[in-house]
Amino acid sequence: MRQVALFFVVLVGSVTAQEPPYQNLLSADPPYFRVRYEGSTQAGELIYPVSFTVWIPPEIKTLRGLIVHQHGCGEGSCKSGQTGAFDLHWQALARKHDCALISPVYEQPEKADCQKWCDPRNGSDAAFQKSLTDLAAKSNHPELAIVPWAIWGHSGGGHWAGGMTFLHPDRVAAAWLRSGVPPIAAVEGKPTPYTISDAACQVPIMVNLGTKEGVTEKENRFAGVWPGNEAFFLAVRAKGGLIGVSVDPLSSHDCGNQRYLAMPWFDACLTARLPAKGGDPLKPMSSHAVWIAPLNAGDVNVIAPVPAAKFDGALEKSVWLPNESVAAAWTQYMKDSMVTDETPPPAPTNLRVVGNLLTWSAEADVESGLAHFIIERDGEFLANVPEQGKNAFGRPIFQNLSYSDTPTQPLVEMRFTDSKAEAGKVHKYQVIAVNTVGLKSK
Repeated sequence: MRQVALFFVVLVGSVTAQEPPYQNLLSADPPYFRVRYEGSTQAGELIYPVSFTVWIPPEIKTLRGLIVHQHGCGEGSCKSGQTGAFDLHWQALARKHDCALISPVYEQPEKADCQKWCDPRNGSDAAFQKSLTDLAAKSNHPELAIVPWAIWGHSGGGHWAGGMTFLHPDRVAAAWLRSGVPPIAAVEGKPTPYTISDAACQVPIMVNLGTKEGVTEKENRFAGVWPGNEAFFLAVRAKGGLIGVSVDPLSSHDCGNQRYLAMPWFDACLTARLPAKGGDPLKPMSSHAVWIAPLNAGDVNVIAPVPAAKFDGALEKSVWLPNESVAAAWTQYMKDSMVTDETPPPAPTNLRVVGNLLTWSAEADVESGLAHFIIERDGEFLANVPEQGKNAFGRPIFQNLSYSDTPTQPLVEMRFTDSKAEAGKVHKYQVIAVNTVGLKSK
């Protein structure tokens, strides 16, 4: 079992009818679009049904890229993907870079073989690319079929994200592998290892995991994750790959606070790599802004990164970081996961009052997301919405977060009923957004 856990936990069984079947409970009306395919019985094709939900920022006329949020193995993780495209924080990152946000849902029964989808060579690569063609036509965004991808994956999704990077290095702008990596060494009875090509080494990759996954705790269910992740990192870095390691000092196989480092990391990589025009080749990462740190996973005394030109350690065992600001965020994340932020969230818009019901719209802060909203009536504090955001694994957040870094269902709505409003009296209301470091909007 320990060898299997190097990448993710695999549960093997037969593919049977599911009771109850997977259901996408959230409607996919524009700016959301969805396609779904049944599983195939043809050799080499995806055996599980799968749906793909994409969000496209309504104000963007031409997309420059696609952010992929890929769930992990097991029925619970797969179902968590149903809300991935509805995440306001990931939408903020996508909007900033003229990207769409897509969340696949592989309908894997609980005791079926995860390898049949998380290894993209088993048909999920082809199904993913087919979905982009079909969603391009459905959304009237033909460029969706050809734009580059920024891929985030958890557990088996990390295996998938890394595999897609090796298969399509010309299409992947950056890849974040949370608690899962693809095979790069031959092991009997395990998937065929990938070749680490020179092209793949030019794709920024972040290997990310929790300290309880074998870094500082070495005897639990997920203790094999770090040895596998470390071997993957060292193999790619030895070939000059642009790869880093980040360890959440608080978490296990859940996603913890990783998004607060993932956001600035993706932001830096997308800023550097996305072409101005959709369909043009990805730009290479600049070597001038790079910062380097020694690999010191699990060490409470984090050695701060330095500009690449000043690093005098062993490069093959060093952490690659795209720029100084990400290096600062990485240093804080490695210490306590509490990445700081000095930018307030955007102010809410479209506040409407009908009777005593308030509704509004809001975009998340790219760096720190949304924690809650403050409702003021006649200049005085009235309520927080929600009263307390929920996240058992990290910072409380407006949409509430699941184990798999996706909003929980039902989605929290931007609405509030003022049950204490005085009948016949005209009130003045204001709504203020608060991000997860406590900064308030206008």
